[in-house]
Amino acid sequence: MAVVTSVVYLDGVPHPTEAPPAAALAEARERGGLAWIGVTGASDDEVRALGSDLGLNRLGVLEALRGHQRSKFEKYGDDLFLVLQPAVYDDASETVLCHEVDIFVSAHLVVAIAPSTEVELEQSRHQLESHPEIFTNGPLGVVWSITEFVTRGYRDVLDGVETDIDEIEEQLFGDDESVSRRIFALQREVIDLHHATAPVADILDRLRALARDKGSAIGDSAFREVEDRARYIDARIAAFRHTLDNALTLHATLVDQRTNEQMKAMTETSLQQNEQVKKISSWAAIGFAPTLVAGIYGMNFRNMPELDWAWGYPFAIALMAGVSVGLYVVFKKNDWL
Repeated sequence: MAVVTSVVYLDGVPHPTEAPPAAALAEARERGGLAWIGVTGASDDEVRALGSDLGLNRLGVLEALRGHQRSKFEKYGDDLFLVLQPAVYDDASETVLCHEVDIFVSAHLVVAIAPSTEVELEQSRHQLESHPEIFTNGPLGVVWSITEFVTRGYRDVLDGVETDIDEIEEQLFGDDESVSRRIFALQREVIDLHHATAPVADILDRLRALARDKGSAIGDSAFREVEDRARYIDARIAAFRHTLDNALTLHATLVDQRTNEQMKAMTETSLQQNEQVKKISSWAAIGFAPTLVAGIYGMNFRNMPELDWAWGYPFAIALMAGVSVGLYVVFKKNDWL
């Protein structure tokens, strides 16, 4: 069920009314004022009905029903249609929340439709009431106020993103491997924010030209100020994307470096183990030779001729020593010992 707020401004003074939006518009036209109609959480049928009651441009209503649009500006004769995306940043989840607001502007009428009930349309309306001189510029003055309010809100979002990027830069040189997922997730949020903000500067440039053509007192200076802010926001977001791209590349490099260092350490350990195995094997072979000779001559079979030989014992000792020395020399020459 849609929540509808109707306010008629007469000489900048708000007059909330419980009357239907069409009646509020009729009163504004009759008394030379401006009707503000704020709608949140409306269904497609309710938007169509509202468009019919207020005489909103049919193409604009169709655009509003499409939903999930980027920021844009269309001019249908004397009627204006804007899509803006005010944003908030949830620091806990590091998520940028962009909410669509469709704005219809015509003589004596401003309609703001927010599909999501999370959008605080009242905040932008209260800003109007704090600057009643805006109403002397007619609907274009109200449009300027809305764009000023939305772009000013982007600054808090950018500050939140920048804080998290600073934390990521400190986290990069730690051992936390989850930082790559955090970088990638924040990259996606920054891209979504860029989609919302990138067209705003051009929208304001067109609105400035329109105000100049109509001779509106809101004029160049006011719209140019907001346009400069929008371009600054766009440049800052581009810098964020560049920083996050570099951070992701740097993280991949650091991971590769740590992996290489681990592989190097494993290789060095393996080489050390090979050296130890060679030494152990060499000494085992040297110790096995005398054992083999002693084992053969220790069998004491009857028909072993060496048992009756006078030089048998010295020969066996010499053979064992000679084989051991020979093996030692061979292993030493091959750098096994």
